[in-house]
Amino acid sequence: MTQHLDRRHFLGLAGMTASAAALAACGGPSTSGTPAATEAAEIDFNGVKPAAKIDFWSNHPGKSQDVEKAIIEKFHAKFPDIKVNLVTAGANYEEIAQKFQTSQAAKTGLPGLVVLSDVWWFRYFTNGSIIPVDALVKQLDIKLDDFRKSLVDDYKYSDKQWALPYGRSTPLFYYNKDHFQAAGLPDRAPKTWQEFGEWAPKLKASSGAQYAYIYPALAGYAGWTLQNNLWGWGGSWSKEWEITCDSPESIEALQWAQDSIYKNGWAGVSSKEAADDFSAGLTSSTISSTGSLLGVLKSAPFNVGVGFLPGGPKAETNVCPTGGAGLGIPSGISKEEQLAAGTFLKFMTEPENSAAFSAATGYMPTRESADMTAVLAQTPQIQTAMDQLAVTRVQDNARVFLPGADQELAKAAAAILTQQADVKSTMTNLKKTLEGIYEKDVKPKLG
Repeated sequence: MTQHLDRRHFLGLAGMTASAAALAACGGPSTSGTPAATEAAEIDFNGVKPAAKIDFWSNHPGKSQDVEKAIIEKFHAKFPDIKVNLVTAGANYEEIAQKFQTSQAAKTGLPGLVVLSDVWWFRYFTNGSIIPVDALVKQLDIKLDDFRKSLVDDYKYSDKQWALPYGRSTPLFYYNKDHFQAAGLPDRAPKTWQEFGEWAPKLKASSGAQYAYIYPALAGYAGWTLQNNLWGWGGSWSKEWEITCDSPESIEALQWAQDSIYKNGWAGVSSKEAADDFSAGLTSSTISSTGSLLGVLKSAPFNVGVGFLPGGPKAETNVCPTGGAGLGIPSGISKEEQLAAGTFLKFMTEPENSAAFSAATGYMPTRESADMTAVLAQTPQIQTAMDQLAVTRVQDNARVFLPGADQELAKAAAAILTQQADVKSTMTNLKKTLEGIYEKDVKPKLG
């Protein structure tokens, strides 16, 4: 994906920190730190011997613990002098962030390799908590040009590579084929939300499900998936650093979403995990990560369909954000541990293992040369996620670069979709909050 110049400039600034107090309030890790990530000198690993043991911190995205263990076993067979210990560092990306922050502060117990989410990874970058992997890429001959460019470039800033893609995803539109057939609907995802609005009453009337559609749990990643709705209506959380969540287009998009629940009565909001609600037959459709694909296909007792995210009245395509996580190496460990971690990082992201991870989870393969023939023969739905990658869009700055903003987006979405709060006033208040974060924690750093 083409990154915005202002975004590159922002991330290239040395010594950027964010408000620890604001982050403590929203439950995220502090971004205060000392070393400036952009000033990190290239590490010389010549003559360094890899450490005998490292920890790999993961939240096992897409229920990937078994495939992670299998890849580690293969690694041990090839590199018997390096032991990788798989650690469940949290149930989600936020818990990993907290654990990583705690270890950073204590200056002990750091992993060799850590999962970094799309929202949290840059905070480690800005406070110097991770190293650029360029020297390891060169020394270990990691084929960067074989990674899917739009995915690997997400971690490239200030002419340095700060992580490699791992469990990368887009949201997908999941639908119950049996329900769609019973309602006399075409066997495909809707092209627009307006089209689905026409389908929804038919689904509600014929399916026996409680909802025609269920919105993803708002306590999780509402700011991620709702970008689809905003973009389809011509709105956004922000345009560059201008907060636009209160624009007429954004308000119209969220009003439509609220109306689908309270006025039209065909939509609901998941209390925990929309993919599980869908698999259980509670709803005829939902939006969930590609990382949920394999779990849904295994657990749903009906025929599952997947498709691109619907567009809106202003945009029918390029309304899908990327997401997921990459893998990074901490700066606060020895060169020996960093080299061992780099060796494992290379192995973990090899084409064969990328294909295996995709086959086990539904996440997109991160390598161009990954042989997906067998995977697609068994799970052809993964092709939809791979195809949708070509029409994705860079996430709004307000979600991924304003510290603590993702939680504020989720709170505002919850007020609108679960408490029937006034959309305009909620978005006006959200804008003030986001602008406050920008003015305090970002603007002074832009110079």
